[in-house]
Amino acid sequence: MPIGKLATQDAVTASRDTNLKDIADQMESEMVGSVIIAEDNKPVGIVTDRDIAFAAADGKDVSSTSAEEIMTEDVQTIDSDIEGYEAIEQMGDTSVRRFPVVDENDELVGIVTLDDVVATVGRELEQIADIIEKQSPEYSPA
Repeated sequence: MPIGKLATQDAVTASRDTNLKDIADQMESEMVGSVIIAEDNKPVGIVTDRDIAFAAADGKDVSSTSAEEIMTEDVQTIDSDIEGYEAIEQMGDTSVRRFPVVDENDELVGIVTLDDVVATVGRELEQIADIIEKQSPEYSPA
């Protein structure tokens, strides 16, 4: 299945100048662990709940610290047309669990997480197991 179909289509976004408190509030209300920082519908960074926790632990004032100050700038993206197994490989190769999903113009179309991919692969394996079970002869212990 192409990753674009698996991705959450309504990725939560903010601008570079959004303060961390507002981003944390967005995360809480949307029940997500990251916010994509976007310009002209293109991802330019990402802020995770962990980034905010570390910033607060370092003494940064979350009400006056902007996303730009702590965001991961070299945000890893994933193409919407690649398959799930390729996404798993990319996640493994980069040690990144969340990817903004982009189209052929590098415009944001959603977000996909390792949890999304694993859940989908699990459902697909379940379907395969059902087919195998239906096609296998009945087992009766001796």
